[in-house]
Amino acid sequence: MSGQPTDQRSPIEDRLRRSLEDESGVGKPLSRRARQTRRTVEAYLRAGGVPRYMERLRDIDAELSLHTYRLQRVYRALQAACRGDAEEFARRWRARASAWRLDRVNELIREHNMWYPIETRLHEVGPAWILERFPSSLERPER
Repeated sequence: MSGQPTDQRSPIEDRLRRSLEDESGVGKPLSRRARQTRRTVEAYLRAGGVPRYMERLRDIDAELSLHTYRLQRVYRALQAACRGDAEEFARRWRARASAWRLDRVNELIREHNMWYPIETRLHEVGPAWILERFPSSLERPER
């Protein structure tokens, strides 16, 4: 032997050893630039990206607006179909409100609530939200 250590690991052993090493940078100190960068809404906007919470709130608002528009159309069509029969309208409208799918917007609301403090929490929407905006009486809806 020439005094130099010989590595007698097989290629498979080398690959296994490398797979156990974390090369993601986790645990390494932040760069000076990263430590000194101020994280503000203005900085996000200057960088060209909108913070995720702003996108999510915009998505929630857009979903609610779309539901309101669709509900208004269905509400008016049902009013016309019931031709003044208040009991029939109320029964059918409550059934429609109970069956209305709000899963997507509620998922966004749950995601928002998971990340933000209680004072900024949003309430999930459901049949009560629909009936608040579009009552089961034959009156005109708020919106």
